[in-house]
Amino acid sequence: MADVNDPYELVPTAPDVETYVRLRRDAGLSPKTPEQAGYAVANSWAFAHVRHRPSGDVVAMGRVLGDGGWYFHVADMATLPDHQRQGLGRRVLGWLLAQIDERAPANPYVTLMADAPGRPLYRSMGFVESAPHSLGMVLADRP
Repeated sequence: MADVNDPYELVPTAPDVETYVRLRRDAGLSPKTPEQAGYAVANSWAFAHVRHRPSGDVVAMGRVLGDGGWYFHVADMATLPDHQRQGLGRRVLGWLLAQIDERAPANPYVTLMADAPGRPLYRSMGFVESAPHSLGMVLADRP
């Protein structure tokens, strides 16, 4: 049962495309186009966002990409600056990990790319650095 005094509500769906784009930008993540956002919103394995009850604004989000079998990647963990330090990232990540626990076969492989501000949260929830066994890499911009 939801706490009616809690000013935040976790919503177990994706926000709309416009909100996704705005939240990424305003939370300091790299900007994405509405076209890119449309694919993210439509094709995630799990998605949650947090709504601030008094204002109705979406203030946090996160999602999981995955094959549903063994591989899952946490992405787009974002909280607006005015709503940070309220446990919203922990709430979103906890819900996403619970979805993996409940819906995926045993022993899933769960990854994420951890920017510096999120590392304490991720560590506190059991994530460890994968190096030297493996190292995250990205494809450099191509002409």
